[in-house]
Amino acid sequence: MSPDIHLLIGGEAGQGLVTIGQLLAKTLVRAGYEVFVSQSYHSRIRGGHNTFAIRLGGGPFFAPRDSIDILVALNAETVELHRGQLTGQALLIADSAFAPDLPGTIAVPFAELGPERLWNTAALALLGKILDLPSDTLHQAVEVMLGKKHPEALAENKEIMEKSWGWATAHVPEHNFMLNGGAPTANRLLLNGNEAIALGGLAGGLKFCAFYPMTPSTSIVLELIAHAETMGCVIEQAEDEISAINMAIGAAFAGAPSMVATSGGGFALMAEGVSLAAMTETPVLIVVAQRPGPATGMPTRTEQADLEFVLHAGHGEFPRAIFAPGNIEACFHLTQKALLLAERSQSPLFLLTDQFLADSARPVEPFDTASIAPVMAGAEANTVSLPYQRYLLTESGLSPRLLPGLSEHLVVADSDEHDEEGHISEDHGMRIAMVEKRLRKLELLKQEAIAPSLDGEKGAELLFVCWGSTEGPVRESVAMLRGVGRSVASLHFSQVWPLVPAQFLDILQAAGEVICVEGNATGQFARLIKREAGFVIPSRIARYDGLPFTAHYILDRLQPFVNVEGIAW
Repeated sequence: MSPDIHLLIGGEAGQGLVTIGQLLAKTLVRAGYEVFVSQSYHSRIRGGHNTFAIRLGGGPFFAPRDSIDILVALNAETVELHRGQLTGQALLIADSAFAPDLPGTIAVPFAELGPERLWNTAALALLGKILDLPSDTLHQAVEVMLGKKHPEALAENKEIMEKSWGWATAHVPEHNFMLNGGAPTANRLLLNGNEAIALGGLAGGLKFCAFYPMTPSTSIVLELIAHAETMGCVIEQAEDEISAINMAIGAAFAGAPSMVATSGGGFALMAEGVSLAAMTETPVLIVVAQRPGPATGMPTRTEQADLEFVLHAGHGEFPRAIFAPGNIEACFHLTQKALLLAERSQSPLFLLTDQFLADSARPVEPFDTASIAPVMAGAEANTVSLPYQRYLLTESGLSPRLLPGLSEHLVVADSDEHDEEGHISEDHGMRIAMVEKRLRKLELLKQEAIAPSLDGEKGAELLFVCWGSTEGPVRESVAMLRGVGRSVASLHFSQVWPLVPAQFLDILQAAGEVICVEGNATGQFARLIKREAGFVIPSRIARYDGLPFTAHYILDRLQPFVNVEGIAW
């Protein structure tokens, strides 16, 4: 089996390329192969150049690849845009009407196989033949997609798949991309980052989510909606993001573990609500799926440029925690942890993702939910001292949080500064006491802070520092460098605030060359490490063109710092 095949399907929105890709990816996962799915698309309902890429083989894979082994061009533009990425042994599948005269080109007479609306199904069968996947597994995948309610459509699709399979048998040249050795499995899940965030929230006890649609966060809520009735979760599409955050705060105040999902422009409207949650000490989880800005920026592309925005959003001073998952599993587990910690700290907490992680998919083993304790909101009424004071001054900064209407005690909250009972206060001494009380909750967040994960040995000659979704590309870069005998390690942060220098400063100081890899132009995380730990990271590899990092991109820009001779990428 070829250990690493990169297959890219390109065309316009509306041509069905996502359908091909999803069906093929699910079939490969069920057949026991490793895949990494990534998508690139324009902000248009129809038109624009879109791609669906599948990296497949023995894996595992944690990032896309730049070079292409199999290119499926649903239009002529795809050929022109990607012909430079084709490897020497690549196959190029295109309609005979625009197929180029290039080595490895398979000119397919799609018009002879069936109607244009079914050409994507024909291409799926063709790919199945090239990869040597059993035809019945592809038929099953189509059946699952169409269901039993569309027997005529199912019959049409099967017919064109059979024609395409027969045509491929007679016309596909010899190649090196036939798979073998897969062990069929039925229990793995093919999930992308947004799906995992939604499932993590539900597993953690999420009961309310408010949102206003904004790419690339919307699919989090769509996944929640798919399971809302089963899980007893209420989803509300608000008229705008201001309403969404305030609805979530209201639901949380009443005792429903709550979340909002948005992106940069939408989060800008939520900033005042963040301060409201902080002042009223109401737990709420805010998921910010980053995309390039300013303003509307590039709505369907990726970036890591909202870190400082999220860190400082909201007027006034109050504690917060910011998680930044780097893989599908972390999306699930960190969402669950963030919901729990928001309740414990009675504070707004954040989860930072981005378009790349949102739309990237990998097969994962089913999550063990038996050990997950869902969030239990509020304190028991019989555990509070009387008279009840919602904002009782305590050494930890945490006050007993009773839920209104569930006991005989009066629960008072106010967005103005208040006394221990919750009534408005302009007493300057009380103001100082309340500010310091809220800030003391930062100690709990520090105690619960997740230490960065070190891949490699402490004291390596080269250390990559990264956070969030850059984990996969950096991980592959490290493996390639080690393959040629380099001393290299990586330090990945899945929590970017609060930073606890005792967890990582010695690792930075022990390394030789330290390079920060992050998806923004100004080095926001490197600057944060300097501010909090006093360590200056001298070198950076940045990306801010809207595209995700790859190992090729990192290694290509590593040359000014490190000799990369002998590495094949």
